[in-house]
Amino acid sequence: EVQLVESGGGLVQAGGSLRLSCAASGFTFDAYGIGWFRQAPGKEREGISCISSSRGYTYYADSVKGRFTISSDNAKNTVYLQMNSLKSEDTAVYYCAAARRYGRLGRPGTPCGYEYDYWGQGTQVTVSS
Repeated sequence: EVQLVESGGGLVQAGGSLRLSCAASGFTFDAYGIGWFRQAPGKEREGISCISSSRGYTYYADSVKGRFTISSDNAKNTVYLQMNSLKSEDTAVYYCAAARRYGRLGRPGTPCGYEYDYWGQGTQVTVSS
């Protein structure tokens, strides 16, 4: 069974940090790129970061560039999103997702380019000002 499980969300003050984890199972981890997305109430889902299947390419949306860092531990089948200098506008449910290498191409602007096949359930991040 394919599973992506996010953890590490919570309540933090503005300027603080959190590290999200995305633990994957049930598929060949290093054959998939992993992306992080977020959705705030009343807003569209936003792709904020991704790491390619080779783990050699990373992407950050302008909204998080310089503050968030994505990394991977292939031995643990886990991708992390280190979030620093958090702002109130970072408040959202954060999701990780997996996109198969050389799978279907995503819509223009899709982080790392490929359509995402598997999604986690999300973890809430709330930043208080």
